Order: sequence, then C-alpha cells, then structure tokens
Amino acid sequence: MAALLLRHSARQCLLSQLRPTFCMRSALPMGTSAKQEMDRYWEKNTRLNRPVSPHMTIYQWSLPMFMSITHRGTGIALSAGVSLFGVASLVLPGDFASHLELVKSLSLGPTLIYAAKFALAFPVAYHSWNGIRHLAWDLGKGFKIPQVTQTGYIVLALTLLSAAGLAAM
Repeated sequence: MAALLLRHSARQCLLSQLRPTFCMRSALPMGTSAKQEMDRYWEKNTRLNRPVSPHMTIYQWSLPMFMSITHRGTGIALSAGVSLFGVASLVLPGDFASHLELVKSLSLGPTLIYAAKFALAFPVAYHSWNGIRHLAWDLGKGFKIPQVTQTGYIVLALTLLSAAGLAAM
C-alpha cells in the first residue's frame, strides 16, 4: 500500500508543476538515512572481522595477472625513462660521444655492461611483445584461458631471447 501511495505521489509531482513545495512535503519519509545505512554496514564488517578492502595477498597470482601488472609497469618505466633521457640531453653539457667516453673510462667489466644493457632492453622487448599480444586480442584472437597462458609463456620466451640478443650487440 505504501509503495502504491509513493508511486501515486511521485506521479502527481511530475505531472503538476504548480506546487513544488506540496510535492516535497507529501513525499513519504524513508526508513533509514544514508548515514544510518553506512553505520550499520561498518558495524557489521567490524563485528564479522572483515578486512577494510581486499588486498593483493588474498588473490592467487596467475600468469595473466602478473603480465598485466608488468605491462603497465614497463609502460610507465619506458615513458619516464624516455622523458628523463630527453630532459637530460637538453640540460647536461656535452654530447652523446662525451657521455659514452665517460662510461668507457669507468672500466666496468663486460658482465656488468651486459647486465646493464639487458636491464635497459628487457622493458622495451617485453612491452613490445606483449603489445603485439594485445593487438591480437584487439582482433578477437586468443581469449580462451589455455591460449592466454600459452601466449603469455611465448611472450616471456621471446622477451628473454630478444633482450639477450639486444644486450649482446
């Protein structure tokens, strides 16, 4: 009965533009306020000892989850790296050849140089190969779980091979 009365009252308010104050006064009061609802919600969560928000530790890590996070991270790192190198090239004195000579004068071992080159090549290779995988997804290919896992391993293998090849140059 109350729902019917509320519906009738709302319809009358919409149809009648003459007395908006009457419509405001004639509306039925709600059972609880938003504050009361939120207090009841938090009281229940506290009583049941529920966490405030789910944390990443409650989820079982999967390859697609890891690769998605890594793809975003490498994208941010590459954007920041390119921006920093661009600003550094504008601000720092000298040219590329002088900076290369500075690195050579440090007499770093070949293993350390290879590791540094691999660390620079890895995000580029990973983001590129995983970007190609995303382009395939944009075409509607490879959405089944076994295919997602298989292409994930393929991307990781291609990333390691290409980063190692680029670092060897």
